[in-house]
Amino acid sequence: MENHVTVSICGEEYTLVAEEAPSYMQKVGKYVDAKLSELINTAKVGRSDAAVLTAVNIADEYFKEHEAAEKLRVQLKQYLDEANQAKNEVSALKRELVQLQNQKSKKQ
Repeated sequence: MENHVTVSICGEEYTLVAEEAPSYMQKVGKYVDAKLSELINTAKVGRSDAAVLTAVNIADEYFKEHEAAEKLRVQLKQYLDEANQAKNEVSALKRELVQLQNQKSKKQ
């Protein structure tokens, strides 16, 4: 179901239409508004330039976060592989222990 939510960005009202929850859409609108307002106030640029620079900054954040998430996925896979290897080694050692115990009991 599509949700229609009106958000205020830089003093202008925009209606967002999306499948996401209205609270999420409000959160996105507030984030863009904060980023855009911050840029307008600090860089002293016009709205059009601020909008482009805000889009570039948000894209930069996205790509950096995406790269960090990918690094975490790789690291997690490595940890899982190491855990599986350790589990296999423990199983092999348990089998060896059982064999040694069986050999010892046969000798007695």
